[in-house]
Amino acid sequence: MGKGCITVTKYFLFLFNLLFFVFGALIMGFGLWVLLDNQSFIAVLQESSDTVKVASYIFIGVGSLSMAMGFFGCIGAIYEIRCLLGLYFTCLLLILIAQVTAGVLIYFQRDRLKFEMSNIIKGMIVNYTGQNRTTEHTWDFIQRSMKCCGWTGPGNWSENLMIKNSTQNLYPCSCRNETIPGTDIKEVGLCESLSSDLPIYESGCITSVERWLFENCGVILGICVGVAVIELLGMILSMCLCKTVVQEDYTKVPKY
Repeated sequence: MGKGCITVTKYFLFLFNLLFFVFGALIMGFGLWVLLDNQSFIAVLQESSDTVKVASYIFIGVGSLSMAMGFFGCIGAIYEIRCLLGLYFTCLLLILIAQVTAGVLIYFQRDRLKFEMSNIIKGMIVNYTGQNRTTEHTWDFIQRSMKCCGWTGPGNWSENLMIKNSTQNLYPCSCRNETIPGTDIKEVGLCESLSSDLPIYESGCITSVERWLFENCGVILGICVGVAVIELLGMILSMCLCKTVVQEDYTKVPKY
């Protein structure tokens, strides 16, 4: 009976480590997406903020470490190696503490992050020329796809240096409301209006962007909670299995 329980514990631990490996791959993939993406709101932030870049490297590092620990946990469970099980438990504990600490810091710094994000967008709008193919074209894509204009509203564009210093009625082409008759629609740059009544969207992008970030944060939070549950179960099972291993048999470990 005891041997059967050990066998069940061993294979359950193997299964949890396999899931842990998959979740680690997802976290690393998300970090790579944040670092390399150039078609969403993340691209606007990472061009102007080192915080987003650092966060992406942290996600990649944590994901890689999680994958490695999942692999060693599988080996330790299948071949009942106490040193690997003990190392696995210690690393899981450290990762869990780091995750909780990071979550607490992000929660208490959320207002500062929101303020920083607002400053980044408003600064980009002031210096917008339509020539920057990373941040500016990404922001154009956001305004077109979300059907919005400016950060808090189209009034933000009145601070743009080119619009402010021009005698023409200029507006960002990506703010063009297609339902309003006017000039030809362009995707990027500044367009000219024949009248002072600009054919643009009246709502700002802050609401849509916050909704987008909230939806993606939900996915991130779900993954992190799932990883935390797997970590706790893995720690419990690894300790149970470690206590049952009286003498290690290294001859069972395959030689490569």
